[in-house]
Amino acid sequence: MTWAPERISPLQLSRSTPLQLLRSLGSGPRGLVESEAEARLVRYGENVLPARRVPSLPIVFLRSLRDPFTAVLACLALVSALVAAWATASVIAVLVVVSCALRAAGEHRADRSAAGLRELVASTATVLRRTDDGAVPVPREVPVDQVVPGDVVRLAPGDLVPADLRLLRATGLTMHQAALTGESAPVPKYPVDEPAAPAPPGAAPAHALDEQDPAHVLDEQDFDRPEVCFQGSSVASGSGTGVVVSTGADTRFARADKPHRDDRRTTAFDRSVYGISWILIRFMLLTPPLVLMANAALRGRGLETLPFAVAVAVGLTPEMLPVIVTTTLARGASALARTHQVIVKRLPALHDLGAVDVVCLDKTGTLTQDRPVLDCALDTAGRPDDSVLHWAAVNSLWTLQLAELPAADALDEALLDAAEERLPADALEYDAVAALPFDPVRRLSTAVVDTPHRLGHHTLVVKGAVEDVLERCPLSADERERAVALADRLAADGLRVLAVALAERPAAGRPYTVADERGLTLKGLVGLRDATAESAADALAALAHRGVAVKVLTGDHPGTAARACRELGLDPGEVVTAASLDGLDDAGVGELADRSTVFARCSPEQKARIVRALRERGHVTGFLGDGVNDLPALRASDVGICPPEAVDVARETADVVLAAKDLTSLDHAIVAGRGGGATIAGYLRITLSSNLGNVIAMLTAGLLLPFLPMLPAQVLVQNLCFDAAQLAFAYDRPRAAMLRRPLKLRPREVLASVTGYGVLNAAADLATFAVLVWAVSDTRGETAFHAGWFTENLLTQALVMVLLRTGRGGGIPVTAGVLALTGLLLPLSPLGPLIGMAALPLAYYPLLALVLTLYAAALHWVTRRARRPSTS
Repeated sequence: MTWAPERISPLQLSRSTPLQLLRSLGSGPRGLVESEAEARLVRYGENVLPARRVPSLPIVFLRSLRDPFTAVLACLALVSALVAAWATASVIAVLVVVSCALRAAGEHRADRSAAGLRELVASTATVLRRTDDGAVPVPREVPVDQVVPGDVVRLAPGDLVPADLRLLRATGLTMHQAALTGESAPVPKYPVDEPAAPAPPGAAPAHALDEQDPAHVLDEQDFDRPEVCFQGSSVASGSGTGVVVSTGADTRFARADKPHRDDRRTTAFDRSVYGISWILIRFMLLTPPLVLMANAALRGRGLETLPFAVAVAVGLTPEMLPVIVTTTLARGASALARTHQVIVKRLPALHDLGAVDVVCLDKTGTLTQDRPVLDCALDTAGRPDDSVLHWAAVNSLWTLQLAELPAADALDEALLDAAEERLPADALEYDAVAALPFDPVRRLSTAVVDTPHRLGHHTLVVKGAVEDVLERCPLSADERERAVALADRLAADGLRVLAVALAERPAAGRPYTVADERGLTLKGLVGLRDATAESAADALAALAHRGVAVKVLTGDHPGTAARACRELGLDPGEVVTAASLDGLDDAGVGELADRSTVFARCSPEQKARIVRALRERGHVTGFLGDGVNDLPALRASDVGICPPEAVDVARETADVVLAAKDLTSLDHAIVAGRGGGATIAGYLRITLSSNLGNVIAMLTAGLLLPFLPMLPAQVLVQNLCFDAAQLAFAYDRPRAAMLRRPLKLRPREVLASVTGYGVLNAAADLATFAVLVWAVSDTRGETAFHAGWFTENLLTQALVMVLLRTGRGGGIPVTAGVLALTGLLLPLSPLGPLIGMAALPLAYYPLLALVLTLYAAALHWVTRRARRPSTS
């Protein structure tokens, strides 16, 4: 009968011996029979991550309609159609479609680019399979997606772990788990025969564990278990054999992709542009009823003013906002992808990058490279001594050679590289006898070489963890205390410390064993540190110059993190261990996060909590991460950022994918985001102030005049002219001063500025109103008034575009000139009478020039006063 295993529960995994676990899985040390493996593949499915489909272009287009301002524009188009204002309805509908199409095209292109980065966790795995029950097991290379629960997998240096597995055998096995935990140092892994120790006080009882959701089979502390290897980790050194316990969606790697209930809240883009939009929406919804009631009460007009009321509401609306925002962000994202290979997957994330004032990141691979380098070699008195490096390198070289290890681990490589630089070329040339490779249990490696100039004697060179080496050295209490104190000082300074000891023995006529590692003489200590990333120091300085604070959230040792920061010129201050956060409420975490730079020993949830606390204090946060352990923080930040080599689920979660795992690409992305944000801010200030001034003046004149100050068709033509000119803002280039500090669009500040400029604009409009009342004759009163106000409105809008712009280039002066000419010539053209306008008397133009000159002078004076504090 075919075996049908249930999913392994956390209780089974933590309390079973290897033999019990193999029986539970219906497997054995010789692996599975081919037919059984095929049956399990059908039952449990392929060993692949849950499929993620790139949304189709129509789906992305429909999602774009969820933008609140776009939805309101669609409603205005519907209302315009209901009152038979077909031209207005058509124009607004075109703007909505164009905006959604631009946004959908940009985000769909980014999704496809990000999907192209997707790659398998591993391509093949070595498994033991048999043709039938009596056959000899044969190692086979099979595609990773064909691995099933119960398969016995062999691991060698450099292999990626294809699924979650429990070790059966291991020799010097260490694993890189940085993608899962953020810990940069390789973790020793070895089989454990005895069941795990009982749970600590306060832990959930066994029956509660049995009832847990499968998604919680392995918690964070399980990454420290030496007998379990996880998908997404890789073999640093040694070899091992294990049995697969979880595949596909049941692996810890896949389960980490489930979002936290508090993650991905409102972003900076939502809080700024959406905040401004909702305030405008309220005004737009109130304007038509107020116009109708005022005209009915003061002028006795009825529903015939409804088209005018709708036109006024449309006049208040920055119809081009979705188009300008989308075009600006799409151009910025396209330029980033083209010039710096940075992919912006969600267009609003580019705006968020410009507003970022705090960047949280992991240390490993960002501030440091994924390799150690030698920092010091000291004798027992703490003095530099190259002979200690010499013997450490002898151990590394001959252990590698005689034990026939496929490759040296990272620490041995660092020692050999340092020896090549600092020692004579022949310094490591010995007649080697034997080697005892590193064992994670005894935490030592030993090389045996012929003693120079002493025939018949061998020298044992032992290197390993300080405690384990000192155990084997006959030291006095004082000597041991001094050695431990020296090792502790080096460790506190962020170094990984190894002890080196020697023993000279008569040549043995038998093989050397671990029992010979006794009676050693301590030679000294070597300290290794993580190599800093080449561009990190310059990039950190650039971020500081741009007003961006950097917070380091790492799973590493506090000393290691602090040392890396100091080497790069980033003051770590007092390093906070994540455990100290547990007793604080959210407000306390926020205060601590504000004043601290480095947080060490962070779990994934602690990283996310720090990011959320910073956001609650008003910061716009970016998080740069590349591992499964970074997923909660990526989701909790305003903008999630990852390098291209990040694990698959991190790339899927992030909003921005950098060109490389360094901060230089991040600096480029932030500058591009600030450029887009400055363009949007300038557009909002100019358009809203002009629109608000026109609406105030139009409502005032509508109540004072016996006729409407402008016909609905004229309002529409005016809006069309201004809307067409506003496209130039999407091609404006912000000045360098706009890129120096984080750019945040605060709705209250924007609206306060808009109100001031809008009142000034309304004053110019009302002054023109007085000029028109004096200059226009009664015979042409209504049509000439419409023409005069139409001309003045477009001229003031052209002035506002030129005088309030914050960028350079982009053709805004030229576009403003074309807009001004349109305002002057359209009433005089054959189109003028068609929309109810007549030629103006010549006396009007000098008076209009005077009004515009005074308006321009006042606008220039107000603008200089407004900008003075920001440039001081």
